Amino acid sequence: MAKKLKPVNKRAVVYHFLIVLAQTEPLVWRRVQVPETYSFWDLHVAIQDVMGWQDYHLHEFRVVHPKRKRLDLIGIPDDEFPDERPCSAGWQVRVSEYFDAEEQPALYVYDFGDNWRHILICEGFSSPEARQSYPRCTGGAGSCPPEDCGGVDGFAEFLRAIANPRHPEHEEMLQWSAGRFKSGAFDPSAVVFEDPKKRWKIAFGGGAT
Repeated sequence: MAKKLKPVNKRAVVYHFLIVLAQTEPLVWRRVQVPETYSFWDLHVAIQDVMGWQDYHLHEFRVVHPKRKRLDLIGIPDDEFPDERPCSAGWQVRVSEYFDAEEQPALYVYDFGDNWRHILICEGFSSPEARQSYPRCTGGAGSCPPEDCGGVDGFAEFLRAIANPRHPEHEEMLQWSAGRFKSGAFDPSAVVFEDPKKRWKIAFGGGAT
């Protein structure tokens, strides 16, 4: 359990986050621990991995800076229209610049079409455990929706269709989702975290700065 204390030495701190996929029924949520050295890009990759998303779409963090008290957007800047919707590059911003107190909320949005809104809460901090690698998933429940299922409403209809053999779209949804939706209990130990630097190179074809 995270210590409800503000870290004194951030060089030896692990951040504890609760991630809740808003408006899902049954509720889809995860708990993940990441090192304070993480950038928002690194955290994005950890959220994708722990939730079960495939990182096919754009994402954005919406978080209030603790000192400037303003809402900042952090994600992938739009190079063509940088002034229309200012957004800081996630790989250039440290998580520790924004989360300096427990129970500090933020919003992580994935896929601006389906508009998956994740409530992100910093639950606290702890010292890293000996011989423990980070990030790590410590809990969760609910299966991640399949990509491109139509957001919260589409996911609800999808669940109804696959659960009812008499539903007119039952067979179609089963075939469509084959290999993309794993129903059942969530197992934190089964989560595999990818290297965020490798993911950055795949996405942008270079080295993160």
